[in-house]
Amino acid sequence: MSSEDKSPGHKRGIDESEEEIVGPLLSEAIAPKKQKVLEFEKLYLRNLPSTEYYEKSFMHRDVITHIIMAKTDFLITASCDGHVKFWKKMDGEIEFVKHFRAHMGTILDMSGNADGTLCCTASDDKALKVFDVVNFDMINMLKLGYVPSCCCWIHSPGDAISAVAIAEKDTHKISIYDGRGTNQPLKVLDRMHQGTVNLIRYNPVYEVVISSDNLGMLEYWTSYKTDCEMPKVVAFDSKFDTDLYEFFQKQTYPVDITFSPNGQMFASMGRDRQVRIFNFITGKLKKVIDESLQSFTELQQTKQQLPSMEFGRRMATEKDLERSEAFMRSNIVFDESGHFILFATMLGIKVVNLVTNKCVRFIGRPENTRFLTLALYQGHPRKMRAEPTMEMHASENPTLASSSCTDPTICCTAYKKNRFYIFTQREPIDVKSTEGDRDVLNERPSREELVSATEGTASSRLAASAVIHTTMGDLHIKLFYKECPKSVENFVVHSRNGYYNGHLIHRVIKQFMIQTGDPLGNGTGGESIWGGEFQDEFHPSLKHDRPYTVSMANAGPNTNGSQFFITVIPCPWLDNKHTVFGRISRGMDVVQKMNDVKTDKKTDKPLEEIRIISVTVK
Repeated sequence: MSSEDKSPGHKRGIDESEEEIVGPLLSEAIAPKKQKVLEFEKLYLRNLPSTEYYEKSFMHRDVITHIIMAKTDFLITASCDGHVKFWKKMDGEIEFVKHFRAHMGTILDMSGNADGTLCCTASDDKALKVFDVVNFDMINMLKLGYVPSCCCWIHSPGDAISAVAIAEKDTHKISIYDGRGTNQPLKVLDRMHQGTVNLIRYNPVYEVVISSDNLGMLEYWTSYKTDCEMPKVVAFDSKFDTDLYEFFQKQTYPVDITFSPNGQMFASMGRDRQVRIFNFITGKLKKVIDESLQSFTELQQTKQQLPSMEFGRRMATEKDLERSEAFMRSNIVFDESGHFILFATMLGIKVVNLVTNKCVRFIGRPENTRFLTLALYQGHPRKMRAEPTMEMHASENPTLASSSCTDPTICCTAYKKNRFYIFTQREPIDVKSTEGDRDVLNERPSREELVSATEGTASSRLAASAVIHTTMGDLHIKLFYKECPKSVENFVVHSRNGYYNGHLIHRVIKQFMIQTGDPLGNGTGGESIWGGEFQDEFHPSLKHDRPYTVSMANAGPNTNGSQFFITVIPCPWLDNKHTVFGRISRGMDVVQKMNDVKTDKKTDKPLEEIRIISVTVK
């Protein structure tokens, strides 16, 4: 036998290749991890809004900053100009109830109590206004003598005193008042926090308050009737036994905290864009959901969520939002089961299953709006005035059955918008029809709109068609003056004034579009007939679904000036980003000739000049 055959290494190699392993493998000793499953998940999801488009929107005169859905089926909205509106949730709709000019200054916070009977607003005019929600009436006004940072009702149904906690801006003080009483505080907590208090939230199930400051410190304390002490219902004696220092350690702080319906969990949205879920009793951190811009960028790179141009636009909006105070109004809501949380993101309203740790739904993803503050309704709006009896519930009458169906609804504000938006399980009427209008004009025209209306008659400022005379030929345009009156008015008035005369076709991208309307000829100039920029006018019947579509060029949402472009192919990714205000009816061959010219590789500018000679409005 050779020395090679005697070597133990050689012998081991033979054993491994020729002998089979008998018995269970080592990997089989570890049981596969079972995926968590939420029983009746589909049933819970049926009681949440599900449409991609909002059904309706209603207006304030200025940007809406706060929104609350009370348990008494009332919706309360507040705008930055001090106005408060009451709305009633009815079967399949929202009805306006009453309007208050509540404050002379900006509303900084708004709070509703646990049973939905009281609401209060705090403003930088150093006042707190208290409203009876059910009777939609203002019942009290507290002169604080200081600018508040936040407010919160901290009483439960049946308490003798309707206590409300108010934090003083730029200090660590929290004052507690009787919401139905005088300006004199019942108690002042000046040793609870060391930083500026930015958030107060009340857990009505355990009658415990959580407050936070800008240093990231969270504090538990009981309501006023138990003298604001350390609660006995929690399972810890010291915060060192909890994860409540999480925010302080990460050098951030929560901008919102909300409690689950059973009070055993609370969810927070951090200034660092992390969603954290805590066990309320133990103070332990259960899970963290990363909602940072980096995570969205990685998600887009892994699996494209949006067209690249749209993703870049939304990312720019997110960065602008981060720098704004509006980010502080981001919030989280639990559904009535406590198994799902909902919050607004750059991709729409996200619905997360806390049991399976999966995002199960995006609401409003195609909308060109950054939603911000959510208010969720999952009640049973009834058409009947009388309460249904036991016999009525047990009957098989379809009319009675339909009256007790749920109407899940999300009402939400949006960044820099003077509207609130309503998502239901019903598709908006006017996505398929031009007869309806989901953006309800429930406010009087603004001063600028009145001035615009009085500057000239509709016949002189609007038109159904126009002809653009260019150095390469004529382009006949059909104008959608009914669907996009401001965009068409802007184009018509500019054309009548000779504004476009001599303008270059300054940008040509082959198999995409041609662009013009810039007096500077480089894509950076131009303004509207009103001297600045104006808002988008998206209409569900007008899409970039065909070539030769005429749209407004912009630098982001609501930045329309004088520039416009004409497509040469269908461009559905531009829907709800650029206002479609016309289509080429004759002269398609001229558009194609323009699109075929040689251009500068860096600037996309035609090497040979193409100019607008004049525009004839018909």
